[in-house]
Amino acid sequence: MERDVRATGWRAGALPWLWYGLALLVLVLDQLSKGIASEALDYARPVVVTSFFNWTLLHNPGAAFSFLSDAGGWQRWFFVLISAAISLVILIWMARLPAAARRQHLALALVLGGAVGNLWDRVAYGFVVDFIQLHYGGYYWPAFNIADSAICVGAAILIIDSLFTGRERAEP
Repeated sequence: MERDVRATGWRAGALPWLWYGLALLVLVLDQLSKGIASEALDYARPVVVTSFFNWTLLHNPGAAFSFLSDAGGWQRWFFVLISAAISLVILIWMARLPAAARRQHLALALVLGGAVGNLWDRVAYGFVVDFIQLHYGGYYWPAFNIADSAICVGAAILIIDSLFTGRERAEP
C-alpha cells in the first residue's frame, strides 16, 4: 500500500525545513539575547526603560511564574525531561502535519524554539535566564525571556486556530 505523502506534508524534497528553521531562529535569538542580558545587566538590578518596562536579569530554577523554584534541585531534571519530551513530540507533530497547515506549523515552530531555548538553559546552567520585566502601579509581572514569549504566542495561535478551524470544518 503506497502512502499518500501529500497528506502528511512529506512531499518530495518539501520537508518542513522552513518551520524547523523558524524554531532554530527563535532558539538563536533567545540564546543571543540571554547572553547579552547576562553580560550587560547586574543580577536583580532593574534598568528602567519606560514607566512599565525594565531590563532585569533574573535566574529561574523553576517553571512558569517560578513554580517549584525552591524545590531543592530535583526540579531541574524534571523540567529537562518534560521539555525534551515535549520538544520531541512537537518535532514529530510538525513532520506529520499537512503542508497546508501553516498556522499550526507556525505555532509549533514558536513553541519548539522557545522550549529548546529554555531547555538549553536548564541543562547548561540549572536555571532559565529571564530579563524582560513588565510592571504597572507597583505590580510586577514575573520576568520572562524571548523563549517564553515565543511559547506564549505559539500556544495562543494553536488555541485560536483550533477554535476557528474546528468551526469551519464543522459547518456544512
